[in-house]
Amino acid sequence: MHSLITQGVEITVETYYQPDFSNPTHNEYMFAYRITLENHNPFPVQLLRRHWDIFDSNGEYREVDGDGVVGQQPVLNPGEVFRYVSGCNLQSDMGKMWGHYEMINLLSQQSFEVEIPAFDMLAPFKGN
Repeated sequence: MHSLITQGVEITVETYYQPDFSNPTHNEYMFAYRITLENHNPFPVQLLRRHWDIFDSNGEYREVDGDGVVGQQPVLNPGEVFRYVSGCNLQSDMGKMWGHYEMINLLSQQSFEVEIPAFDMLAPFKGN
């Protein structure tokens, strides 16, 4: 588990290898990640956009940008938590992701970035 607080918003990431959705003989590896966002600020915030940097150990690098997360642009009042689960497919049994969220302070209407801590995606058999 990896956690990081940026601009008063704490991001925690947990990853899971998904063997039922992976096919190693065809270089298809699926990983799920659970993100927890917690607003430590004294004002409400809203997540507007996401940016991901994804590195696959086969040397492939890709970026993903989009509105919100899992079809939502959640609002977090002070002290509130929002969790979601998403996934990432790789062509090798290990990789890394990191990125940031674009958020807005709903009182001042000022936007800011919140870093997503880098995390590894590692198939359990890779450690053997």
